Amino acid sequence: MKAILVDCTPELRAVMARRGLTIPAGLTVNDGTPSEDELKTLCQGQEVLLVEHTVVPPSVFDACPSLRHVVYMGTGVGSYIDLADAERRGVSIRIVPGYGDQAVAEHALALLFSAVRNIARMDRDLRAGRWDPIGGTQLKGRRVAVIGLGGIGTTFAGLTQALGMEVVGWNRTPRDLPWYQPDLRAALRGADVVSLHLSLNDHTRNLLTAEHLALPRAGFVLVNTARAGLVEEGALLAGLSGGQIGHAALDVFPQEPLQPGSPYPALENVTLTTHAAYMTEDAYAELWLRGMAVLAEVRG
Repeated sequence: MKAILVDCTPELRAVMARRGLTIPAGLTVNDGTPSEDELKTLCQGQEVLLVEHTVVPPSVFDACPSLRHVVYMGTGVGSYIDLADAERRGVSIRIVPGYGDQAVAEHALALLFSAVRNIARMDRDLRAGRWDPIGGTQLKGRRVAVIGLGGIGTTFAGLTQALGMEVVGWNRTPRDLPWYQPDLRAALRGADVVSLHLSLNDHTRNLLTAEHLALPRAGFVLVNTARAGLVEEGALLAGLSGGQIGHAALDVFPQEPLQPGSPYPALENVTLTTHAAYMTEDAYAELWLRGMAVLAEVRG
């Protein structure tokens, strides 16, 4: 069964070389981020499509009827492939979960530290020749609402508990955890920090509205390493300008890369990273190993 990974990144390729990770027989690995037309050419005659970060529109499946399986090298496949369209075509969709739980949770914690201590802002000031010390907030004893209790969310919760934070968590399905709260509004109410760890789908899109963002303490910190679409963008920007959200630490955005005119770079009370939370060598190596295991299952 012929298969192709259409968008191997330089980081993944380097990790494969350093760790001696092998490419299975029958798998073609293409480097870079192909255009729609390039995807149509690459996928000709292929039965399995592996994709890491490239949007694959329905037109690619129109042009490549041999494709029967997709292995998405991650968990947020709905942001890259029209799942309903794939189901209508009888194309199976597989994901690769769990490979970056620790990496993403640590990045979320790094964003939180940067937000509460204004680290990125002071770094920018110093580079611009300004010496302007800014005070911050200690995390011990503060309440954190962890929204989404899969592998990443529970790992992040453990990290914040180690700091002495009070953890409350919400998930769409029940979790057997002493700090699990089945009501989303109750979980958000009075939180000093809200951290998002959900996949984006029809049930979670715009999950947090202006009403939800009014429930934490005024000036709370919002951390999002999951998907931008979990939060109504207008409500997010209004919260930042009005002070209800004291700081937003974001690794994900409605359009990536950021487009000219995006409001985020101009805001002082945000910390921004380039959708890089999962990018550690350990996570990349685990992604490859788990991805190849899923490929083997698909091939039977």
